[in-house]
Amino acid sequence: MTLHRNARTCPKSRKLLVERVLAGWLIREVADAAGVSERTAAKWLRRYRREGEAGLADRSSAPKRVPNRTAPERVDAILALRELRFTAAEIAETLGMAHSTVSAVLKRHGRGRLPRPDGDRSENRYERARPGELMHVDVKKLGRVAGVGHRITGDRRKGGGLARGAGWEFVHVCVDDCTRLAYAETLDDERADTVCAFLERAVEWFAGHGITVERVMTDNGSGYRSHAHAAVCRRLGLRHLFTEPYRPRTNGKAERFIRTLTERWAYGSVYLTNHQRRAALTGFLDHYNYRRPHRALNREPPIQRLAERNNLAGTYT
Repeated sequence: MTLHRNARTCPKSRKLLVERVLAGWLIREVADAAGVSERTAAKWLRRYRREGEAGLADRSSAPKRVPNRTAPERVDAILALRELRFTAAEIAETLGMAHSTVSAVLKRHGRGRLPRPDGDRSENRYERARPGELMHVDVKKLGRVAGVGHRITGDRRKGGGLARGAGWEFVHVCVDDCTRLAYAETLDDERADTVCAFLERAVEWFAGHGITVERVMTDNGSGYRSHAHAAVCRRLGLRHLFTEPYRPRTNGKAERFIRTLTERWAYGSVYLTNHQRRAALTGFLDHYNYRRPHRALNREPPIQRLAERNNLAGTYT
């Protein structure tokens, strides 16, 4: 129950007020003891006699009649257009109504946000119990740095920091599903031999933290579909899982880490050269893994979650 910040009484104090009157106290005495007016004390006594204890509960302050409320036919039309995935602005334009009115109707009926196109499919949230049980692997393509770009200057006329012929580079990431511990490298391409070498180094890096990798999940890129990648997985004893086609959120933990990576590292600082940005990746990973509070881990850094899971595993061995 939420009370008004200036409320002098609550249902329990109102009941005490009524009980004192029934016990023989005067209305004036009861009102003085409760710090309210005699009129207020008489109101609660009257409601109690008419409705019992239910009459002592708070009542809605909303008016019983709203002369300017949107007509039911209009509300039905708004909701019908929402079912066709019209935005609030489009609905307002179609029906000749104010955008604020349409937004209020949609919010009142729980339709303030458009549902996902695949909203009928329930979200499959999960977290593996053991470190190394599943690794999420993905690649992010970034334009090479060739001077201060439009993100800093705001000027796109000359192509910003991506000069002609500057090319691209690829950030390969590997994230542990259980602890969110992350490993990443900036490489020149995403060919089969490159992703294979990255996987080997990632497995070795996690082994240095006491994590034995069991499974890896990737998208359906050609490098991950190659015979070379399959051979590396067999040699390392890894089971290779593929994401569901056209559903990036299947590999959601890698996608979310890439978002943080690009916001905090790739675009979060000013770099004059590509070498500067590459060199800064180590510092970002150190901060992310060892110090940055992670919302999905109860505000703990990934290394703390790893320590907790290792200690928990030790209690059962």
